[in-house]
Parts: sequence; structure tokens; C-alpha cells
Amino acid sequence: MESKAYNILMYSHDTYGLGHIRRTMAIARNLVAQDVNILIVTGSPIVGRYTMPKGIDFVRMPGMIKKTNAIYVPHSIKVDPKIAISIRKNIISATAKAFKPDLFVVDKVPTGLKGEVLPTLKWIKKNLPCTRVVLGLRDILDDAESTRADWKRKQFPEVLRDLYSEIWVYGYKAMYDPITEYAFPDDIAAKTVFTGYIPRKAPRTRKVRRKHKQVVVTIGGGGDGYNVLDTYLKMLETNGTVDFKTLMITGPFLSPERLDELADRARALKVQIKPFVRNMEKRMAKADLVVSMGGYNTMCEILSLKKPALIIPRDNPRQEQLIRATVFKKRGLCDFIKWGEVSPETMREKINGLLEDPTPYTAELETFAMTGLEVMRERLEYFREHCFSEELAEENSERDSS
Repeated sequence: MESKAYNILMYSHDTYGLGHIRRTMAIARNLVAQDVNILIVTGSPIVGRYTMPKGIDFVRMPGMIKKTNAIYVPHSIKVDPKIAISIRKNIISATAKAFKPDLFVVDKVPTGLKGEVLPTLKWIKKNLPCTRVVLGLRDILDDAESTRADWKRKQFPEVLRDLYSEIWVYGYKAMYDPITEYAFPDDIAAKTVFTGYIPRKAPRTRKVRRKHKQVVVTIGGGGDGYNVLDTYLKMLETNGTVDFKTLMITGPFLSPERLDELADRARALKVQIKPFVRNMEKRMAKADLVVSMGGYNTMCEILSLKKPALIIPRDNPRQEQLIRATVFKKRGLCDFIKWGEVSPETMREKINGLLEDPTPYTAELETFAMTGLEVMRERLEYFREHCFSEELAEENSERDSS
């Protein structure tokens, strides 16, 4: 039997922010191989800013912006949201039919944004019986009550039962168990694989003795973290001189008006400010402390680089970041301040304490295992072996019948 490349299609709906595409890219970079093709279908408006390794490419759909948990509107084109979703749905379907994936990895939402992946899932089940379909979930989606109600209303258990091979949870059951919290039915729980957290490649850095310590402040995409940046600058503005340097990364989705305002204030404080950096890991690796909102990807970078962190988790419209910060704090992996309690004074106290003595967190960070990519590679190998066996059996069956 002639060997062929193994095709992986990855769907990342990417409405607003960097989280989904960054996680998808991290997985793709580590699953790609000489005989593996990976195609990412995404709505991220900034996917083109990332360097794509050989073997990985992307198909760009019209972007959508989340106005509320239920309302999405087109990012750029001025058309009815239903038309934009229809265009996206057709792009996903056409891509799958042409690419014929051996593995289809769907990020977070089983049916995709507004059900846009459902026709493709049904087509794969009917026409590509050897193709494995996997739902990739971050460990914490929202509070238990909201998530259970949302999944029941959207009939996600039925979709997972009928159209998915496995669910990959990018976390550890011992830290947060979505099977229990979100009440997975037994047959869905049986399909669930806990991969562990997804590591980021730690860049090589030379140890340089610096006169001042370095703090990196990052709020992910930037669409909803202005409060963190504003409070941080107020802390510096009311603190006279400090003995640490700051790099502030605002995210590409912070409004131009707010970016200009923050840049003027940062300049006066000699704070370096950037809207976007391609290699966040490289910037974090040089830091003594990271201040962030605590989305899944940022926490994975903090864990991979073993950096002390102060988290200011958003608690609206979802509780996800607050729950994660609480779980991580309990495990001794970070410190945090609740969104409604953050002030220049509370922030200053926490930052000074972490810079002076990070040891309450460094021991746990040093020993924390990041197994996500290793487990995914094992699953990929398992799928490939069984796909080959099934194709061989099918060929033998056709030969015998003829």
C-alpha cells in the first residue's frame, strides 16, 4: 500500500482575542512532521502575523466579534451576521471536502460558532469513516451551572456522542475535573482524554546580570483588559521611582484611542509599550515577574517558563479566569487579585512582595509537569496505526469480494 501524508484539519473560530489561535498554533507546531500536513481554518484577523513552519498553512474565514455571549457580528465586512456565518460555513465545508482530513480537531465549541461546523461533521461521518474527530477543550470553560445549562440547551452531549471520536481536555483531572463539574454523561466521559497543560517552547536565554528587575504586563488580545494596564500605570504614577523596568504588551485589539492614551503615559514613566509581539515566550523569559489576566494560554506560558505571576482575572461575562486563578493559587502556582478589588495600592503591595521573595511559588513552578503535547502525539500515533489497519482491512475485503 502506497504511503501518503497524514492530513490534520484544525478549526479555530477566533472571534476576539488571541487565545484560540495561539493554542491552535502551539498544537500544530508540535504535531507537524515530514509526512503530516496541517491546515488551520480560522477567523483570526491576525493569523497572518505568525510565522508558519513548513507543513502548516491556514485558510482565513471572515472574522466575527463577540458582542455578548450570544451575539456575534462581522469584524470587517458590513453584512448581516447570518450572511457572514453562511460564508464561514461554506469555507469550512469546502476545505474539508478538498483536504479530506485524517484527523479533524475542533477547538472549544462542538458545533462551531453558531453551528457552522455541524454540516462538515456530518459530511465527515458519512464520507470519511476512518477520519477521527476530536474536540479540544481548555480545562475550565465557565462556572459549572452556566456551562451545564449551555451544553444542555445546545445539545452538545448528543453531538459529541454521534459525531466525535474523542474529547481532549488540555488540563489535569486532579486540578479541575470538567467531567464532574459539567456533568458529562458516562459515554462522553469514556471518550475524554486529559492531556495535561500545553507547554510552550522556552527560548534559550543567556543569564545576564541586570541592574533592574523586569516586569512584563500582558492582557492577551487587549479587547477587555484596559483596567489592568490603567491600574498598573496609576501604580507607577503614584509611586515615585521604582527599582524595576516594565514591558507592557497591550494586545492588538485595544482601541487606538486607549493605546494612544496609555502610550503617552508610559512614555512619561519610561515604560516600554508594544501592541503586539510575535514571540511572547521570548519576552516572558527575560522577566522576573508577569502581570496578566490569566487566560489559558498566558498561564501555560507562565508554567512553561516557570515565572512568578500576579493574575488579575476577569470575572465577566465568564468566570473562567477567576476559577483558574483560584485553582492555580491553591496549588501554589501564582498569586492573584480579584477584578473588583484591584487598585494601585493592592497591585503595588503584591508586585513588591513577589519581586522581593518569589520563593512561595518557584518551588511548585519548577516541578510542575507539562504533558499536553506528549499525550497528543501519543494519540496521533494511535490514530495513525489504527487508520492504517482499517484501510488495509478495507483493501483486503475489496480484493476478496472481487
